[in-house]
Amino acid sequence: MTNEEIRQWDKEHCVYCWKKQRSTQPIIMERAEGIYQYDIDGKRYIDFCSGLLSINIGHGNKHVLDAMKAQMDKLCYVGSMFGTDVRAKLCKMISEVTPGDLNHVFFTNGGAEAVENALKAARWYTGRQKIYSAWRGYHGATAGAISITGDPRRWPAEPAVPGAGKFFGPYCYRCPFGYKNENECKMQCLEVLKTQVMIEGPKTIAAIIIEPIVGTSGLIVPPKEFVKGVRQLCDENGIVMISDEVMAGWGRCGKWFGIEHFDVVPDIITTAKGLTSSYVPLGAVIWNKKIMDHFCQTPFTGGLTYSAHALACAAAVANIEVYKKENLIEKSAKDGDYLGQKLIELKENHPSVGDVRWKGLWACIELVENKISKEPIAGYVDAKRNVSLELNKRLIAMGLTLFAKWDFIFIAPPLIITRPQIDEAIAMIDKALEYTDEIVKKV
Repeated sequence: MTNEEIRQWDKEHCVYCWKKQRSTQPIIMERAEGIYQYDIDGKRYIDFCSGLLSINIGHGNKHVLDAMKAQMDKLCYVGSMFGTDVRAKLCKMISEVTPGDLNHVFFTNGGAEAVENALKAARWYTGRQKIYSAWRGYHGATAGAISITGDPRRWPAEPAVPGAGKFFGPYCYRCPFGYKNENECKMQCLEVLKTQVMIEGPKTIAAIIIEPIVGTSGLIVPPKEFVKGVRQLCDENGIVMISDEVMAGWGRCGKWFGIEHFDVVPDIITTAKGLTSSYVPLGAVIWNKKIMDHFCQTPFTGGLTYSAHALACAAAVANIEVYKKENLIEKSAKDGDYLGQKLIELKENHPSVGDVRWKGLWACIELVENKISKEPIAGYVDAKRNVSLELNKRLIAMGLTLFAKWDFIFIAPPLIITRPQIDEAIAMIDKALEYTDEIVKKV
């Protein structure tokens, strides 16, 4: 088959996520290795967003591929009512890197399913129905997960599943309560959340779910005091605290899990993406002893045909071995500081860069029309103008793929990236920002 046939079949038959179909012709990738992807025409791209924040160990890792091949020769799948050696080993390995007593693992096929099952577990454990989540948070596209999502992807799915409540979490660069700095606000967002819980009825709320670092709405890093306050609020009212680590987990933030930055242990962690570095789909719900004890007395009535799929478990075991052998968690923290300094330089050199934020090898550039007023350059849901389309176009032409939307440029390279490779990618972003700088000059 020719490349033109591939493009035609893609256009005629393939349905893509989150877009108007046939509105654009996607790049069709053929192969990948390390931090690089290659399209069907042979052009090379630096993958500066790890696929979708998931190829943490890089593409084509031989250790993981060999483990998958060996598992395929032995056993690909058994019904989820059976145990396997690789499932037991993976659960043990996960328990060794999770915080506190989060030692009990239910496997799903991905992040949204992990969230769905975490919500069910919290409701069954507490006997309550309501779930509180943050505006701007994202938790997945399935019915329950999209209902607790706080960004515009929720809109077409409404009316939401009953029991979904929202609160404003911290966004210190653009405080939702109008304060100029953290010292001035005195954790107003936490105080408002406490009031909401009181008025809602604390004994009606099953769980508060947070992204420890809010991902696709701008990499918003909350103050430690806020996360600690949420933990205390949950403890005082018998509410399950869920940390959604689908994006933040597995070294992305310079820790095994993002919640570790805040010295807090949640009751449940949801995860996927970096669990297998997306070599095979796999997600997980990880809960503590209290919840496990409950489900030893009362059945956990959740189930999936592909739960704990043997091939996926083998990929995850090998993937975690790579994290450890190559010290990728520590590397993410150190190289994240290096990346952060490069981003500060971009902020200093470009009038369109209002703020830069990062944790480990996960970063965001926030674009503005005016640094003093912080006026957005694109606006919420591109209300003013679309700049991300042109930015993506310029970066792709230079051989860099990443995720840009609204006022944000997101950076999340594979954890194996070298500092010279970071420099190369940042130079491309530096060049692309000439476009947004020109907009600022004309305003």
